Amino acid sequence: MLQPHRDTHYTYADYCAWDDGKRWELINGVAYAMCPAPSYDHQRIIVKLTIQLGMFLKGKPCKLLIAPFDVRLNSDDEDDTVVQPDLVVVCDSAKLDKNGCKGAPDFIIEILSPSTARHDRWLKYNLYKNAGVREFWIVDPDTKTVSVNVLKDGDYIGKAYGDTDIVPAAVLPGCEIDLRDVFGA
Repeated sequence: MLQPHRDTHYTYADYCAWDDGKRWELINGVAYAMCPAPSYDHQRIIVKLTIQLGMFLKGKPCKLLIAPFDVRLNSDDEDDTVVQPDLVVVCDSAKLDKNGCKGAPDFIIEILSPSTARHDRWLKYNLYKNAGVREFWIVDPDTKTVSVNVLKDGDYIGKAYGDTDIVPAAVLPGCEIDLRDVFGA
C-alpha cells in the first residue's frame, strides 16, 4: 500500500496510485489528508446549498458537483495540485472528464470545519485566486456567515453576508441563495 508523506513532492499521477482508503488533497505537491466525515451541520448546509443551486441550474449548461470530486487546477497529469471542494460549478463541459475537473471551475464553495478553517481561509483562498476560480464562497457554520469572493483583475473582491441575507452568485446571473434556508434548522 502506497501512502504519501509530507516531505515528498507529489503529482496527480502519484495521487491516483494511493490506495490507503483515505481522501487526500495535493497543494503544490504537498499531500494533505482530508478529515473524517464532516459534521451534521456541514452536511446539512451542503444539502441546502445543493438544492438551491441545483434548482437554479436545472436545464442550464453549468454542472453542479459535490465532494468528493477531484479538481486538478493545472489540468495535466503532472499537475501537483488536486483539491476536493465541498461544491463546484463548472460551466465549460470541456473541463470535465471521467476523473473530475481539469482546470479552474467557475465557482467553488468550501464549508468550514474546525480542522480545515485555516486551510480553507488562507491556503485555498490564494490557490483558487491564482488558478482563476471566478467565484469562491467560504461558508462558516459557526458564525452563520458567507464570505463571497469574486475574481476581478486577478484579485478577489470580497463581501460578507449573514444568516438572513439573500446572496447573489456573480458568475451565475439570476441565481440568489437564501441564507435563511441554508442556516435554518
